[in-house]
Order: sequence, then C-alpha cells, then structure tokens
Amino acid sequence: MSEQGVQVARVAALVAGGAVIGAGLGLLFAPQTGAETRRDVGRYAKKTHITATRWGRSIQSGVKDAVERGKMLTQKREQPQARIEAA
Repeated sequence: MSEQGVQVARVAALVAGGAVIGAGLGLLFAPQTGAETRRDVGRYAKKTHITATRWGRSIQSGVKDAVERGKMLTQKREQPQARIEAA
C-alpha cells in the first residue's frame, strides 16, 4: 500500500474511533434513564435494519439487472462472429 493510502487509512481509523468514543460518552451523559435509552436504541436499530434490508434488496435487483444486460450485450457481440465463421 502506498504512503498516501496508509495515511488515509489512519485518518479513517481515527475518525471512526472518535465517533465511537463520542457516541459512548453521549450515552453515558444522556439526560434520560437507561430504560428510555435502551428503548430508543432498540427502535433506532429496528429502523436501521429495515432501511438496510431495503437498500440491500434494491442493490441486489440492480446488480441482477446489470448482469442480465451484460449477458445480452455479450450475446449480441458473439452472434455476428458466429455468422462470419459459418460463412
């Protein structure tokens, strides 16, 4: 990996670590009870799971469509060559 790539990875790791630490401190000093916080985190997790599932299905169908289009294009390209060879 290049020196620039290593630097980018370090910065990304520091940002991710800072986000995790910030989220933890936010939960520790939150102005609500633990039960309320757990309920809110559970709701957020369910919403995030549903959103991620929808995105995943959307991406999956997009990839399937792209693969099918690619197959059709390669078949179209191969057909003229087969005609030429047959002649």
